[in-house]
Amino acid sequence: MAGPTTAQRGERNPAAESGRGRSQGQRKPPGRLRPRTRRLVILVLAVLLLLAGGGIWALYGSSWLRVTQIRTTGIQVLTRDQVESAAAVPIGDPLISVDTDAMENRLRKKLPRIDSVVVTRSWPHGISLKVTERKPVLLMKSGGKFTEVDAKGVRFATVESAPRRVPVLELTAGQSPSLRRFGADRLRVEAVRVARELPSAVARDTLFVRVSSYDSISLELTGHRTVAWGSGEFGTAKARALIALMKAAPKAAHFDVSAPTAPAVSGS
Repeated sequence: MAGPTTAQRGERNPAAESGRGRSQGQRKPPGRLRPRTRRLVILVLAVLLLLAGGGIWALYGSSWLRVTQIRTTGIQVLTRDQVESAAAVPIGDPLISVDTDAMENRLRKKLPRIDSVVVTRSWPHGISLKVTERKPVLLMKSGGKFTEVDAKGVRFATVESAPRRVPVLELTAGQSPSLRRFGADRLRVEAVRVARELPSAVARDTLFVRVSSYDSISLELTGHRTVAWGSGEFGTAKARALIALMKAAPKAAHFDVSAPTAPAVSGS
């Protein structure tokens, strides 16, 4: 009987092993880039670095993108010089480095007349200051001067002469229980509340807002007309009732809207 074959005996086949070795040696190691691909990647990275460096230089180092212009809008009482001086815009500095939040805070702090302000970069060379001024709804007279009070109750400016068509507060509470209970500041807040609720047509004709107590606030209008308003509550309803009364009785001298569901007129 013939003995086992070479394959059966598991003997090595040098030729086959040599072939397998060559085949394995020719395989490309995983994870390596071809030389051409490596050069392309290096070139792209170099270009990106150059672009990034050029951008940083353009923003911070060059003279192309620096602050040279200021644009101020929204001012009515304030002057452009006042606003721009308080803003302290860093002329000549890189536009990208301007701290707009700090500038907004500085403007509100230095100029109380400013209610809000928005500072924005206006590329390539400008800073824009968009200002909203406070508007007085009531005046407080003291020592021949007038303190302006806005709809939020903020006292923001003292002026020599009263602005036109802004009523003056007269606090006549004396030693009333309301004054002792609420205090003068609270009564002033109620006066502001009433002035804020007045219809524009009535506000323009209002000369004085008189506060005798928390529940007794009255108005003096042009043409020797008066309005009993009552407390500062239900202001919207009282405003509607007052407009209706004025239309129904345009020649009346006294209007009472302290109870807006039952308004009254007299002295026509």
